[in-house]
Amino acid sequence: MRSYLDFEKPVAELEAKLEELKALGDRDGAVAISEDVARLEAKAAAALAELYAGLTPWQKTQVARHPQRPHFVDYCAGLIEEFQPLAGDRVFGEDEAVVGGFGRFRGRPVCVIGQEKGANTEARIRHNFGMAKPEGYRKAVRLMGLAGRFGLPVLTFVDTAGAYPGIEAEERGQAEAIARSTEACLGLPTPNVTVVIGEGGSGGAIALATANTVLMLEHSIYSVISPEGAASILWRDAGRAQDAATAMKITAQDLLRLGVIDAIVPEPTGGAHRDGEAAIRATGEAIAAALEPLSALDADALRDRRAQKFLEIGRSL
Repeated sequence: MRSYLDFEKPVAELEAKLEELKALGDRDGAVAISEDVARLEAKAAAALAELYAGLTPWQKTQVARHPQRPHFVDYCAGLIEEFQPLAGDRVFGEDEAVVGGFGRFRGRPVCVIGQEKGANTEARIRHNFGMAKPEGYRKAVRLMGLAGRFGLPVLTFVDTAGAYPGIEAEERGQAEAIARSTEACLGLPTPNVTVVIGEGGSGGAIALATANTVLMLEHSIYSVISPEGAASILWRDAGRAQDAATAMKITAQDLLRLGVIDAIVPEPTGGAHRDGEAAIRATGEAIAAALEPLSALDADALRDRRAQKFLEIGRSL
Protein backbone atom coordinates (compact mmCIF):
# COMPACT_ATOMS: atom_id res chain seq x y z
CA MET A 1 0.00 0.00 0.00
CA ARG A 2 1.41 3.36 -1.05
CA SER A 3 2.16 5.89 1.67
CA TYR A 4 1.63 9.57 0.84
CA LEU A 5 3.38 12.57 2.35
CA ASP A 6 1.33 15.54 3.54
CA PHE A 7 2.19 17.73 0.56
CA GLU A 8 1.17 14.92 -1.83
CA LYS A 9 -2.51 15.16 -0.85
CA PRO A 10 -3.72 16.49 -4.27
CA VAL A 11 -2.01 13.56 -6.01
CA ALA A 12 -3.34 11.12 -3.42
CA GLU A 13 -6.91 12.25 -4.09
CA LEU A 14 -6.53 11.86 -7.85
CA GLU A 15 -4.98 8.40 -7.53
CA ALA A 16 -7.71 7.33 -5.09
CA LYS A 17 -10.35 8.34 -7.65
CA LEU A 18 -8.39 6.45 -10.30
CA GLU A 19 -8.38 3.28 -8.21
CA GLU A 20 -12.13 3.61 -7.61
CA LEU A 21 -12.72 3.97 -11.33
CA LYS A 22 -10.60 0.93 -12.12
CA ALA A 23 -12.42 -1.09 -9.49
CA LEU A 24 -15.74 -0.07 -11.02
CA GLY A 25 -14.55 -1.24 -14.41
CA ASP A 26 -13.47 -4.59 -12.96
CA ARG A 27 -16.91 -5.16 -11.45
CA ASP A 28 -18.82 -4.22 -14.58
CA GLY A 29 -16.88 -4.87 -17.73
CA ALA A 30 -19.74 -3.50 -19.82
CA VAL A 31 -19.11 0.01 -18.56
CA ALA A 32 -16.85 1.75 -21.04
CA ILE A 33 -14.53 3.72 -18.78
CA SER A 34 -11.18 3.23 -20.51
CA GLU A 35 -11.12 6.83 -21.75
CA ASP A 36 -11.95 8.18 -18.30
CA VAL A 37 -9.21 6.04 -16.77
CA ALA A 38 -6.66 7.24 -19.32
CA ARG A 39 -7.66 10.87 -18.79
CA LEU A 40 -7.43 10.57 -15.01
CA GLU A 41 -4.07 8.76 -15.24
CA ALA A 42 -2.69 11.57 -17.37
CA LYS A 43 -4.01 14.17 -14.94
CA ALA A 44 -2.50 12.39 -11.93
CA ALA A 45 0.86 11.96 -13.69
CA ALA A 46 0.93 15.64 -14.67
CA ALA A 47 0.08 16.70 -11.12
CA LEU A 48 2.83 14.49 -9.71
CA ALA A 49 5.42 15.78 -12.18
CA GLU A 50 4.49 19.40 -11.48
CA LEU A 51 4.62 18.85 -7.72
CA TYR A 52 8.04 17.18 -7.76
CA ALA A 53 9.51 19.73 -10.15
CA GLY A 54 9.20 22.42 -7.48
CA LEU A 55 9.85 20.72 -4.15
CA THR A 56 11.05 22.92 -1.31
CA PRO A 57 14.08 21.84 0.77
CA TRP A 58 11.74 20.75 3.59
CA GLN A 59 9.64 18.68 1.18
CA LYS A 60 12.83 17.06 -0.13
CA THR A 61 13.71 16.24 3.46
CA GLN A 62 10.41 14.43 3.83
CA VAL A 63 10.97 12.54 0.56
CA ALA A 64 14.50 11.55 1.66
CA ARG A 65 12.99 10.07 4.83
CA HIS A 66 10.08 8.31 3.10
CA PRO A 67 9.60 4.88 4.71
CA GLN A 68 9.12 3.17 1.34
CA ARG A 69 12.29 4.59 -0.18
CA PRO A 70 14.81 1.90 -1.23
CA HIS A 71 17.35 1.13 1.48
CA PHE A 72 20.96 -0.01 1.25
CA VAL A 73 20.01 -3.70 1.25
CA ASP A 74 17.85 -3.03 -1.84
CA TYR A 75 20.72 -1.32 -3.67
CA CYS A 76 23.09 -4.09 -2.66
CA ALA A 77 20.70 -6.78 -3.92
CA GLY A 78 20.10 -4.93 -7.19
CA LEU A 79 23.68 -3.91 -8.00
CA ILE A 80 26.07 -6.31 -6.28
CA GLU A 81 26.49 -9.92 -7.34
CA GLU A 82 27.87 -12.65 -5.07
CA PHE A 83 27.71 -10.33 -2.06
CA GLN A 84 29.42 -11.78 1.00
CA PRO A 85 28.78 -9.75 4.17
CA LEU A 86 31.37 -9.58 6.94
CA ALA A 87 30.58 -8.80 10.57
CA GLY A 88 32.32 -7.35 13.59
CA ASP A 89 35.02 -4.78 14.23
CA ARG A 90 37.48 -7.20 15.93
CA VAL A 91 37.45 -4.84 18.94
CA PHE A 92 34.02 -4.83 20.56
CA GLY A 93 31.29 -6.45 18.49
CA GLU A 94 28.90 -6.25 15.58
CA ASP A 95 26.84 -3.19 14.62
CA GLU A 96 24.05 -3.92 12.17
CA ALA A 97 23.51 -0.23 11.43
CA VAL A 98 26.48 -0.60 9.08
CA VAL A 99 26.34 -3.48 6.60
CA GLY A 100 29.44 -4.29 4.60
CA GLY A 101 31.24 -6.94 2.69
CA PHE A 102 32.58 -7.91 -0.73
CA GLY A 103 30.97 -8.75 -4.03
CA ARG A 104 31.01 -7.92 -7.72
CA PHE A 105 29.73 -4.75 -9.36
CA ARG A 106 29.17 -5.47 -13.06
CA GLY A 107 31.67 -8.29 -12.84
CA ARG A 108 34.31 -6.26 -10.99
CA PRO A 109 35.26 -7.22 -7.40
CA VAL A 110 34.44 -4.41 -4.97
CA CYS A 111 34.07 -3.65 -1.28
CA VAL A 112 30.57 -2.40 -0.41
CA ILE A 113 29.61 -0.59 2.81
CA GLY A 114 26.25 0.97 3.59
CA GLN A 115 24.09 2.30 6.38
CA GLU A 116 20.82 0.40 6.72
CA LYS A 117 17.76 1.94 8.40
CA GLY A 118 15.44 -1.05 8.07
CA ALA A 119 12.16 -1.32 6.20
CA ASN A 120 9.86 -2.43 9.04
CA THR A 121 9.69 -2.09 12.80
CA GLU A 122 11.68 -5.24 13.53
CA ALA A 123 14.40 -4.35 11.03
CA ARG A 124 14.59 -0.73 12.21
CA ILE A 125 15.21 -1.85 15.77
CA ARG A 126 17.80 -4.41 14.65
CA HIS A 127 19.64 -1.85 12.52
CA ASN A 128 19.18 0.93 15.10
CA PHE A 129 17.49 3.13 12.46
CA GLY A 130 20.79 3.39 10.57
CA MET A 131 22.53 5.22 13.44
CA ALA A 132 25.91 3.56 13.85
CA LYS A 133 27.88 3.08 17.05
CA PRO A 134 31.72 3.08 17.20
CA GLU A 135 31.89 -0.60 16.31
CA GLY A 136 30.04 0.14 13.06
CA TYR A 137 32.63 2.68 11.96
CA ARG A 138 35.47 0.43 13.09
CA LYS A 139 33.99 -2.36 11.02
CA ALA A 140 34.01 0.02 8.05
CA VAL A 141 37.68 0.80 8.71
CA ARG A 142 38.45 -2.93 8.81
CA LEU A 143 36.71 -3.50 5.48
CA MET A 144 38.41 -0.53 3.84
CA GLY A 145 41.75 -1.88 5.05
CA LEU A 146 41.02 -5.21 3.36
CA ALA A 147 39.92 -3.44 0.18
CA GLY A 148 43.14 -1.46 0.09
CA ARG A 149 45.23 -4.57 0.65
CA PHE A 150 43.61 -6.42 -2.25
CA GLY A 151 43.28 -3.42 -4.57
CA LEU A 152 39.48 -3.28 -4.61
CA PRO A 153 37.37 -0.16 -5.19
CA VAL A 154 35.11 0.84 -2.29
CA LEU A 155 31.45 1.75 -2.81
CA THR A 156 29.65 3.35 0.13
CA PHE A 157 25.94 4.08 0.48
CA VAL A 158 24.94 6.77 2.98
CA ASP A 159 21.53 6.83 4.64
CA THR A 160 21.55 7.96 8.26
CA ALA A 161 20.13 10.69 10.44
CA GLY A 162 23.54 10.71 12.16
CA ALA A 163 25.79 8.63 14.36
CA TYR A 164 24.15 7.13 17.44
CA PRO A 165 24.28 9.73 20.26
CA GLY A 166 23.82 7.35 23.21
CA ILE A 167 26.00 7.26 26.33
CA GLU A 168 27.41 3.83 25.52
CA ALA A 169 28.55 5.05 22.10
CA GLU A 170 30.37 7.98 23.67
CA GLU A 171 31.95 5.66 26.24
CA ARG A 172 33.36 3.52 23.45
CA GLY A 173 34.83 6.47 21.54
CA GLN A 174 32.24 7.57 18.99
CA ALA A 175 34.10 10.69 17.86
CA GLU A 176 37.41 8.85 17.55
CA ALA A 177 35.78 6.04 15.54
CA ILE A 178 34.21 8.55 13.11
CA ALA A 179 37.56 10.32 12.73
CA ARG A 180 39.34 7.01 12.06
CA SER A 181 36.77 6.06 9.42
CA THR A 182 37.15 9.45 7.73
CA GLU A 183 40.93 9.00 7.82
CA ALA A 184 40.60 5.52 6.30
CA CYS A 185 38.50 6.95 3.44
CA LEU A 186 41.10 9.65 2.76
CA GLY A 187 43.97 7.17 2.83
CA LEU A 188 42.49 4.51 0.55
CA PRO A 189 44.90 3.50 -2.23
CA THR A 190 41.94 2.47 -4.40
CA PRO A 191 39.00 4.43 -5.88
CA ASN A 192 36.03 5.10 -3.63
CA VAL A 193 32.61 6.34 -4.66
CA THR A 194 29.84 7.40 -2.28
CA VAL A 195 26.11 7.66 -2.98
CA VAL A 196 23.81 9.52 -0.59
CA ILE A 197 20.59 7.55 -1.10
CA GLY A 198 18.44 9.16 1.60
CA GLU A 199 19.68 11.19 4.55
CA GLY A 200 23.32 12.16 4.88
CA GLY A 201 23.45 13.29 8.48
CA SER A 202 26.46 14.90 10.20
CA GLY A 203 29.66 12.99 10.97
CA GLY A 204 27.68 9.79 10.74
CA ALA A 205 27.62 10.38 6.99
CA ILE A 206 31.02 11.94 6.38
CA ALA A 207 32.70 8.93 8.00
CA LEU A 208 31.77 6.95 4.88
CA ALA A 209 31.42 9.79 2.37
CA THR A 210 34.97 11.15 2.15
CA ALA A 211 35.34 9.77 -1.34
CA ASN A 212 36.89 10.55 -4.71
CA THR A 213 33.37 10.98 -6.10
CA VAL A 214 30.29 11.86 -4.06
CA LEU A 215 26.91 11.29 -5.71
CA MET A 216 23.47 12.19 -4.37
CA LEU A 217 20.06 11.00 -5.39
CA GLU A 218 17.91 13.84 -6.66
CA HIS A 219 15.70 14.07 -3.59
CA SER A 220 18.21 13.11 -0.90
CA ILE A 221 19.68 15.51 1.67
CA TYR A 222 23.18 15.98 3.11
CA SER A 223 23.93 18.25 6.08
CA VAL A 224 25.91 18.72 9.28
CA ILE A 225 22.74 18.55 11.39
CA SER A 226 19.05 17.80 10.86
CA PRO A 227 16.74 20.75 10.10
CA GLU A 228 14.93 20.10 13.39
CA GLY A 229 18.20 20.13 15.31
CA ALA A 230 19.39 23.32 13.64
CA ALA A 231 16.05 25.05 14.35
CA SER A 232 16.25 24.02 18.00
CA ILE A 233 19.73 25.52 18.31
CA LEU A 234 19.21 28.68 16.26
CA TRP A 235 15.68 29.63 17.29
CA ARG A 236 14.98 27.26 20.20
CA ASP A 237 12.00 26.10 18.16
CA ALA A 238 12.05 22.77 16.30
CA GLY A 239 8.86 23.90 14.56
CA ARG A 240 10.98 26.17 12.37
CA ALA A 241 12.61 23.18 10.68
CA GLN A 242 11.31 24.36 7.30
CA ASP A 243 13.20 27.64 7.68
CA ALA A 244 16.34 25.78 8.74
CA ALA A 245 16.12 23.37 5.80
CA THR A 246 16.03 26.29 3.38
CA ALA A 247 18.86 28.21 5.06
CA MET A 248 21.18 25.20 5.40
CA LYS A 249 21.42 24.37 1.65
CA ILE A 250 20.94 20.64 2.20
CA THR A 251 19.54 19.57 -1.17
CA ALA A 252 21.50 17.85 -3.91
CA GLN A 253 20.96 20.82 -6.21
CA ASP A 254 22.39 23.31 -3.69
CA LEU A 255 25.35 21.09 -2.83
CA LEU A 256 26.24 20.48 -6.47
CA ARG A 257 26.27 24.23 -7.05
CA LEU A 258 28.49 24.70 -3.99
CA GLY A 259 30.89 21.98 -5.13
CA VAL A 260 30.31 19.70 -2.14
CA ILE A 261 29.12 16.81 -4.34
CA ASP A 262 30.08 15.78 -7.85
CA ALA A 263 26.84 14.67 -9.54
CA ILE A 264 23.13 14.12 -9.01
CA VAL A 265 21.46 10.79 -9.75
CA PRO A 266 17.97 11.42 -11.21
CA GLU A 267 15.03 9.77 -9.48
CA PRO A 268 11.80 8.56 -11.08
CA THR A 269 8.96 11.09 -11.12
CA GLY A 270 7.49 11.09 -7.64
CA GLY A 271 10.70 9.97 -5.94
CA ALA A 272 12.67 6.75 -5.59
CA HIS A 273 9.94 5.22 -3.43
CA ARG A 274 7.57 5.10 -6.43
CA ASP A 275 9.90 3.03 -8.60
CA GLY A 276 12.75 1.58 -6.60
CA GLU A 277 14.06 -0.56 -9.46
CA ALA A 278 14.44 2.47 -11.73
CA ALA A 279 16.24 4.40 -8.98
CA ILE A 280 18.62 1.50 -8.39
CA ARG A 281 19.36 1.16 -12.12
CA ALA A 282 20.12 4.89 -12.41
CA THR A 283 22.39 4.66 -9.39
CA GLY A 284 24.27 1.76 -10.97
CA GLU A 285 24.84 3.76 -14.14
CA ALA A 286 26.13 6.73 -12.13
CA ILE A 287 28.52 4.56 -10.11
CA ALA A 288 29.87 2.92 -13.27
CA ALA A 289 30.45 6.33 -14.86
CA ALA A 290 32.24 7.58 -11.73
CA LEU A 291 34.49 4.52 -11.40
CA GLU A 292 35.71 4.48 -15.00
CA PRO A 293 38.04 7.54 -14.90
CA LEU A 294 39.22 6.73 -11.37
CA SER A 295 40.36 3.26 -12.40
CA ALA A 296 43.17 4.72 -14.49
CA LEU A 297 44.78 6.51 -11.50
CA ASP A 298 47.45 5.10 -9.20
CA ALA A 299 47.26 5.16 -5.40
CA ASP A 300 49.12 8.46 -4.96
CA ALA A 301 46.98 10.23 -7.54
CA LEU A 302 43.79 8.93 -5.94
CA ARG A 303 44.85 10.13 -2.49
CA ASP A 304 45.96 13.52 -3.83
CA ARG A 305 42.72 14.07 -5.73
CA ARG A 306 40.67 13.08 -2.71
CA ALA A 307 42.57 15.41 -0.40
CA GLN A 308 42.42 18.33 -2.83
CA LYS A 309 38.70 17.81 -3.36
CA PHE A 310 37.90 18.27 0.32
CA LEU A 311 40.47 21.00 0.90
CA GLU A 312 38.93 22.95 -1.97
CA ILE A 313 35.49 22.75 -0.33
CA GLY A 314 36.91 24.49 2.73
CA ARG A 315 38.70 27.11 0.66
CA SER A 316 35.78 28.01 -1.58
CA LEU A 317 32.82 28.11 0.84
